[in-house]
Amino acid sequence: MRARVLPQGPVDLLRQIALLAVAYYAYRLTRGYIDNPQGAAVAFENARHLIRIEDSLGLFVEPSLHEFFRDVDPLNWFANMLYMNAQTTVVLTALFWMYWVHNERFYFVRNMFVVSFVIALVGYMVFPTAPPRFFGEYGFEDTVSNFAGVEPKDSVNALFNPYAAVPSMHCAFALMIGIPLMRLSRHRVTRVLWAVYPAVMMWCVVVTANHWWLDAALGAATAAASAYAAAWLARARPAAWAFSPAQA
Repeated sequence: MRARVLPQGPVDLLRQIALLAVAYYAYRLTRGYIDNPQGAAVAFENARHLIRIEDSLGLFVEPSLHEFFRDVDPLNWFANMLYMNAQTTVVLTALFWMYWVHNERFYFVRNMFVVSFVIALVGYMVFPTAPPRFFGEYGFEDTVSNFAGVEPKDSVNALFNPYAAVPSMHCAFALMIGIPLMRLSRHRVTRVLWAVYPAVMMWCVVVTANHWWLDAALGAATAAASAYAAAWLARARPAAWAFSPAQA
């Protein structure tokens, strides 16, 4: 039982919790302090630039998707619940399950997450972007804040930056847990569920007006770059950091 629950012993478990906690809160604090001389003006202009790109492609679909699903109560409830829980309940449960049940695969995923934090911070500094929920002229509403019954945040503080929309880390994290868990699942139903989870998350961030679809695409690119970096890091310790150590 001890080997099952603590496959590398209690010290390693505490080490992994500490590492991910430090990386995550360093990411949150840094993201919260990232600002630029022009403040929100740059973030709104960058968002309008994304709108122009999407519109030029004939793919500025966020307003119609948001309006449609906002009025479908069961789907609106599901989207808001998923958005609020995706980065906490879903991600943490997936990481802990992978650590305990597939410990040899966990360290590759851990490295992906750490690398993705760094990539995201670069994106927030280079291209601060206002989310759709700030553009009421297009019919967007902050459905998550309304659903949770909290006041929407529109200013930067130590742990929150509303202009950190590019890339969408909801979508990046969905890929970084969805694909590994799809590969590890032994049952067809769970494989299918994890396979479609990233697509569901992309739908979720768009219909809740928290991201443009281009944010989601850049989140996917962040996940891909993080996976590539984790594979490169695995060359240093293939027996410990490769996703499939036996084949390293």
